[in-house]
Amino acid sequence: MRFAPELRFFLAARHRRLDEVRVPHDGTSTLGHVVQSLGVPLTEVGELTAGGRPAGPSHRPGSGETVSVLPVRRPQDLRSFPAGSPPSFVLDVHLGALARRLRLLGLDSAYHNDMADDALVEQAGAEGRLLLTQDRGLLQRRSLWLGAYVRGARPDAQLLDVLDRFAPPLAPWTRCMACNGTLTPVPKSEIAALLRPGTRRTYQTFMRCRGCGRLYWRGAHSGRLEATVTAARDAVRRSRGTG
Repeated sequence: MRFAPELRFFLAARHRRLDEVRVPHDGTSTLGHVVQSLGVPLTEVGELTAGGRPAGPSHRPGSGETVSVLPVRRPQDLRSFPAGSPPSFVLDVHLGALARRLRLLGLDSAYHNDMADDALVEQAGAEGRLLLTQDRGLLQRRSLWLGAYVRGARPDAQLLDVLDRFAPPLAPWTRCMACNGTLTPVPKSEIAALLRPGTRRTYQTFMRCRGCGRLYWRGAHSGRLEATVTAARDAVRRSRGTG
């Protein structure tokens, strides 16, 4: 087995620096099973070759056969989604900060901090969402519709990884960062009584979430959020090769 450098961090420590990993041949295991048994989820695999020829996960490698495992190409072609439709996501319980950043960019991102693994897989399939996680075991479940491993230890790095991988169309400031609902403009006169005096005097333009009713306006924190949006747009342009 020859793994591309981008995939070697999934392997056991003893295998990460090797150009080849030798695997016992049993004559029955599929190539997909062998790859995942070494720690690499098939969601992260692009092209497979066996004996120099293209092979699928169902291929049964023969004795002495050399297998090459390449990562998914970036940006990834998501044929499971309708043409021109941005991907929608569901995130596991450890990626709440990433979910808020994706929502800031207008990306449909379901997240609950108490969702069990079975419920995440079920929601991904039922709603046609791509599961984002750092749990390799979760990505190896046969019942998972579509998923991706998120690289990076910090939310900003995780966000850039997702944008580099999928290059989704962005629509900043259109989703609620708290509940994922869509935002709509609301006249100040309708919500003036809900505002603190300083906010009422200083700001004129407001948005309200259709889901939870939360109010949004460009306040003192907007500079930091604008920086996130700018970095995100740059990342998508680089991934598409347009900037």
